[in-house]
Amino acid sequence: MKARGVRLQYSFESHEQRGAELHNPLFDLLSAVHEHGSIQHAAKALGASYRHIWGALKRWEEAMGEPLVTWAQGQPARLTPFADRLLWAEKRARTRLTPHIEALRAELERVLAEALDGGQHVLTIFASHDLALPLLRDLASSVHRLHIELRFAGSVDALAALAQGRCLVAGFHVPPLQGGSPQFAAAMKPLLKPGLHKLIGCLRRSQGLMVHKGNPLHINGLVDLPASRGRAPRFINRQPGSGTRLLMDHLLAERRIAPATILGYDAPPEESHLAVAAALASGVADVGPGIEAAAHQFGLDFIPLIAEDYYLVCLKDALAHPAVLKLRAALEGDAWAQALVGLPGYERARSGEVLSLTQALPWWHFRQPKPPMPHSPSQ
Repeated sequence: MKARGVRLQYSFESHEQRGAELHNPLFDLLSAVHEHGSIQHAAKALGASYRHIWGALKRWEEAMGEPLVTWAQGQPARLTPFADRLLWAEKRARTRLTPHIEALRAELERVLAEALDGGQHVLTIFASHDLALPLLRDLASSVHRLHIELRFAGSVDALAALAQGRCLVAGFHVPPLQGGSPQFAAAMKPLLKPGLHKLIGCLRRSQGLMVHKGNPLHINGLVDLPASRGRAPRFINRQPGSGTRLLMDHLLAERRIAPATILGYDAPPEESHLAVAAALASGVADVGPGIEAAAHQFGLDFIPLIAEDYYLVCLKDALAHPAVLKLRAALEGDAWAQALVGLPGYERARSGEVLSLTQALPWWHFRQPKPPMPHSPSQ
């Protein structure tokens, strides 16, 4: 098939967009036919006439050089194998790019907001990927006149951005591990200094394994991931430096499971919870780490492993910054609690409260065992 070009564009509208939603008439049409099973019902769902949808299908088939829909008399309309592959590939690519699209949209909104209202506070946050933070951004904008420029990155990269002065606030997540964690400590401890940084409570969420609906491979936990007896679940991982990858490394080390025994553990990773969920839903893997809300969004089953705290962090001096004060006010309000109710596996956890690093994080209150006392020489 001849290669087709892709052109992106954006527009300013009177109504605000939620999340990283993208519309493309071809994929909107294919999704409607796939969901409703007929061109007539797809046309009704899209608010268009049968004739319009029929003509659009023919134009898209000519543009793509491949048939897109097939049906027989008295049979429901079906996407062709090519259209099925095209729809899933686009959905997976869109999901993988969601954090970047959100960052771009936020940047464009910031520029427009500054042009319209020079008095609105702007706060740049680099943060580990999370489904609740876009809701926080919308809440802060609508209620507190605070524009949050949200940029998703791995937990370690977000903390590095804070250290380099590229943001005022960073977001990362870590489980409350009473026994400490060499993996988390090695990656994050050098970037967080007691007395210099302060934590702001944000939320608590459930991390675990996402699997196909019905859990056909009967995966019940990490012990079922290694290949054995001809059984090798295909694993899709998160990128090194992400909090979720650190969590998986920690949990496997804790259980003495070698990552090399897990098929796909070191294969090319995904960069967000939704991208992992999309990869599973498209059938390219059997299991992957993520949060419950991402599994729910893609119709996957979820096996909980651990609850973790999501923190925001800033320099101590930045706590008095007007934008940070507005951020804390948004986190402390009832609207934030209501926003979290709609996300499976989420709950408030000291939201908006200023916390001490040494009290909240697992690597400072972990007591290292004392070395054994040397034996006295015999008399």
